[in-house]
Amino acid sequence: MKHNAILTVTLNPALDLTVKTANIQLGEVNIAQAGMLHAAGKGINVARVLVDLQMNVTATGILGASNEQPFADLFREKNIKNEFCRESGNTRINVKLTESNQRTTDINLPGIEISSTTLARFRQTVFSLAEQFRVVVFAGSLPRGISQSIYADLIREVKAFGCLTILDTSGEAFAEAVKAGPTIVKPNREELAQWVGRPVNDMQDELQAALKLQSYGVQQVVVSDGKNGFRWYGANAIYRVTPPSVSMVSTVGAGDSLVAGLAYGLARGESPQQTMERAAAISAHAVEQVGVGIADMSRLNELQREVTVTPLALEALAGA
Repeated sequence: MKHNAILTVTLNPALDLTVKTANIQLGEVNIAQAGMLHAAGKGINVARVLVDLQMNVTATGILGASNEQPFADLFREKNIKNEFCRESGNTRINVKLTESNQRTTDINLPGIEISSTTLARFRQTVFSLAEQFRVVVFAGSLPRGISQSIYADLIREVKAFGCLTILDTSGEAFAEAVKAGPTIVKPNREELAQWVGRPVNDMQDELQAALKLQSYGVQQVVVSDGKNGFRWYGANAIYRVTPPSVSMVSTVGAGDSLVAGLAYGLARGESPQQTMERAAAISAHAVEQVGVGIADMSRLNELQREVTVTPLALEALAGA
């Protein structure tokens, strides 16, 4: 059924090498306490969480043909329908270094270069799939060989099929894509500042940036702010969403988990209150664990009951 179906798009997936170490000594030999290599990418992470929420999920994008097996294994294991296109070469490897103080350092490699033939095949794949889905999630950076306007083009195309769209990217790709008026955008404060070209120091700055995004047709602006949760800027209402305090194990996948919660609520037509509470709970649950997904549904429900949603007055923010 379309209301239960979500398509995620990941154009620059990665094999994530997650390394845990006591602390990093630059210029020295560092001994890792543990390490894990697994298939990842923002849209793929979103898909994994959605499957745990019993959603019908299809994932597409472009993979390197030479090392696609870990992705194929993951999709089969998690029951994610695999509609990825292949490009010759290897999907990139990203390195995430997590220290005992929970500081995480990301080293992201560039993606493989995408040929015009592969890109055309991918676009045809999205076009052929779009009418099946209520929500399409566009997430992550872009590989070499793809125009920064690709997300904007795709958003316009799937909107013609009645799809609702969620955008989670940054930089020029974000700047181009918002012009197509996605349903929801989820920048963090740093990405928002990059887009407006000046610091976002307070709620008034954030509000002005959100209003500017909405002038392009964006319906909801969700500004993520780490352990502080997020702010939700809708058409006629603004909310501060504060998650419960949890013991942090890893921040890897927290933002993608938040996006999954937004997609779940959007696909099911839930109220903003329900969507915000669940999205905040899913993100809080993500930082309690290593790995992406919902490990304990009862724990998720417990966290959701502890989320605080506070309405904010537009007039007060504008005059702040």
